[in-house]
Parts: sequence; structure tokens; C-alpha cells
Amino acid sequence: MSHVAVIGAGVTGITTAYALALRGYDVTVLDRNRDPAMGTSYANGGQLSASNAEVWTTAATILKGIKWMMRRDAPLLVNPWPSWHKYSWMAEFVGQIPNYRRNTVDTVRLAIIAQKHLTRIAETEGIEFHRENTGILHLYRAKAGFDHAMQVNELLSEGGLDRKAVTPEEMRAIEPTLQGDYYGGFYTASDFTGDIHAFTRGLASACERRGVKFMYDTDVRLLAHQGGGIAVDWHHADKRREPRALETLKADAVVICAGVASPRFARQLGDRVNIYPVKGYSITIPLLTEQSSRGAPRVSLLDDETKIVSSRLGERFRVAGTAEFNGYNLDIRADRIRPLAEWTRDLFPEVDTSSAIPWAGLRPMTPSMVPRVGSGSRKGVFYNTGHGHLGWTLSAATAETVAETVHAAIH
Repeated sequence: MSHVAVIGAGVTGITTAYALALRGYDVTVLDRNRDPAMGTSYANGGQLSASNAEVWTTAATILKGIKWMMRRDAPLLVNPWPSWHKYSWMAEFVGQIPNYRRNTVDTVRLAIIAQKHLTRIAETEGIEFHRENTGILHLYRAKAGFDHAMQVNELLSEGGLDRKAVTPEEMRAIEPTLQGDYYGGFYTASDFTGDIHAFTRGLASACERRGVKFMYDTDVRLLAHQGGGIAVDWHHADKRREPRALETLKADAVVICAGVASPRFARQLGDRVNIYPVKGYSITIPLLTEQSSRGAPRVSLLDDETKIVSSRLGERFRVAGTAEFNGYNLDIRADRIRPLAEWTRDLFPEVDTSSAIPWAGLRPMTPSMVPRVGSGSRKGVFYNTGHGHLGWTLSAATAETVAETVHAAIH
């Protein structure tokens, strides 16, 4: 039985481990945190959204970034301080603009496949993750935004998604708690939501039942080819533990699912994987009173103007959004959290935000907005990383793809 090491225990790493275990591999997952899904897979917007598969590689995105550069509460914020990584990434982003249509259509198709895989996994393993099958409603306050969404709808339809235009009256019928004035919206009944953290932890338990081994509190320092396989040099991430001497795990192959840390591991293995850490924020609002519970929506929302999404997770309400180009920085800024709370109060005034729990995570984004999935340049090296804001949406499908790639290469 071949031994495969998976670097990263977020949603992409755990779904990859599961797909490999189903194919009979001896799998070890390594992660520097003490539990699964403690990084970017902890508190995202909750949406499994084929309807949000439009890639960002357009001239309009660049213009908005420039316009919003001096607004601290802007939906897209770019720190202008020079950085070779940031500006080289942005140069490649601009180079991907001609591929906007193809990449959007391909991402829609992948998202639809992923939703089916994830549903099957959850049913097979009995994973409870606060799934809401109430669809996703996109909001537009002005005609210009609605008209652009109509153009995007053509691409979504080409990819196989049924997303319908709805009037303001129909929007309120779909979600009666919604307040505010809108030009119109789009509704995708097939999209759904859920708690990524609960799902990933549940799937990690299912992996353990299937024989997958987990090494937590494990700081992977070096990956190298050795003796026909891959040597994984690591030490304990917990600094209180002594000694912290390097130890080595040997595997026949390795799959890099390490999010924003993936470029470092790729360089060690002879590859270039260009991923930038794009920070996103969320607040999780406990619905502690009957009024808050009644006033929070059941239907998931995406406000295109503010780039804010929301999802109901049982008796919690998750509100997430913004994109911040500011390096490997996980500081939670009050001026970036405030718009999420204000958005909640404006659209859902009965929801009490006083107990909101803030969070920030780094989305691993490639310049094309398409994840890196498949083989590396050298034997035994594979990647499933760079999913950006769609890791929760796409991971169940990309895990199948990389597992099949590993199987074909090894056999």
C-alpha cells in the first residue's frame, strides 16, 4: 500500500485525505494547528455557491481597487506599500483578464460537481453541518449592478447553473426578514450553505475511522525527494515542548493542500505556485433571543455592492466579506469588522449584534482565480491548493481530481 502525505488539515486537505483513503492509500495528514479546520476553514461565509463562481479577473475589479485604495472600509482594500510578491501577483492577474469567460464557466461547472460530491460525502458519513437548502439570493441596489449580473448569468447558464432574476417583491417573498430598497436580484435554488468547520471536523473523524493518521501541532519545515519518495522534515509546533529537534516522515508521494503556505513548499519541491493571501473577515452572531432568531434570515444572501455574504448556521448568523491585500497579516481590524455589523443592522434590524464574534482568515488566491490541482514537475508531488474564496465550494471536486491524478501516477 502506497503512503501519501497530505500537508494541511483544512477543508481541501481533509477532503483530499478522504478521497485517497477511499482508493486504498495509507494517508498521513500533517498540520501545524492542534485540530482540523483551524485556519481559513474556520469561519468563512458558509456558502456553497456555484452562483458566486465568477472570477475577479476583469478591468472593473482593478478600477474598483484603485478607487477604494484610500477607503479603510472599502469592500476591496489594497495596501499600496510595495511588495514584489503582491505586485508580481497583480501583474499576472492582469494577464489573466483574457481568460475571464473561460475560467468563470469552468469554475461554475466544477462547483456544480463539487456540490454533488459534498452531499454524497455528508450523507455517507452522517456529517451534520447545519446545512440549509434554502438557496442563495443575490442583491442589487442599482440598475448597473443588476445589468452586469445579467451578463454574468449568461456565463453561469453556459456552465450549467439555473439562476433566475427576481423582482424586489419576489426577493421579499423569498426572504421576508430582508429590509432595504433594491432594484432586483438573482436567486439560485440549487445552492446551499453550511458550517465549514463542522463539516471538516466531521470528515476528519470519518477519515480516522477509515485509517487516516493525523499529525497535529506539526510544523513542516522541509519537503525533499529522498530514496525514491518524499522526506517530510518536521518538529512540534508547540513551542512549550522540548526538544524541538527535526524528525522525518517518509512517504511515496505528497499532496500540498497548505493554503497560503503552499508556495514555500512548492519551491522546496522545484515548482512555482503563485498564491497571494487575500484576507477576509467575518462575524458570527449568536442568536440569543427570540427576536434575534426570528429576525435573522434563513436564505443565504450575497450583496454584490458591498461584497458581503450571510448564512444561517442553526442559531448563529454568519456575516462575511471584504478582500484585503495586505500580506500575511491576520490582525482583526475594527474598521474592517464594523461594515459587517452595520450591514446586519441595516438589513436585519431585529438581530442583536452586541455579541458578535470577529474573525479573519487568509484566502489562498492564484492570479487566475482557478485552483492549482494536479501533478508537480517532479515525481510524487501533487497540489490541491489556491481555491481563493471558493475553497468550501470547490474542495469536494478538486479532491477527487487530485486523488485520481495520484492514483494514475502511482499505478
